[in-house]
Amino acid sequence: MDELLKPAGITALQYTALTVLRRRDGLSSAQLARNSFVTAQSMADMVTGLERRGLITRRRDPGNRRVLLISLTDTGRELLAAYDEAVGALEERMLGGLRKQERHDLEDYLNRCRAALSDRPAH
Repeated sequence: MDELLKPAGITALQYTALTVLRRRDGLSSAQLARNSFVTAQSMADMVTGLERRGLITRRRDPGNRRVLLISLTDTGRELLAAYDEAVGALEERMLGGLRKQERHDLEDYLNRCRAALSDRPAH
């Protein structure tokens, strides 16, 4: 995935963080770190870089002025859209040997593993 994303100048971890924000807008850096499976310190550095590139923006949480909420910018959405097809093809290549039920089971297992490490229940 890093090779695929190299022309965009982002890493697979940065891409993952951006896709998390596409699914769940307005997360704090700590929440984004948990959902992206990186440390809070790593996420803080990543957020600074993504913001500098104009891919995300931060705003104060109206309910807690000490917390900054992170959102994708239009530029961030456009970057993700530009790679949706290629990343989808890579995912299809990775899962190509699995039957439909096996894919469903894998997704279920991964969601349950994520939930076990997260503060959110599995969906």
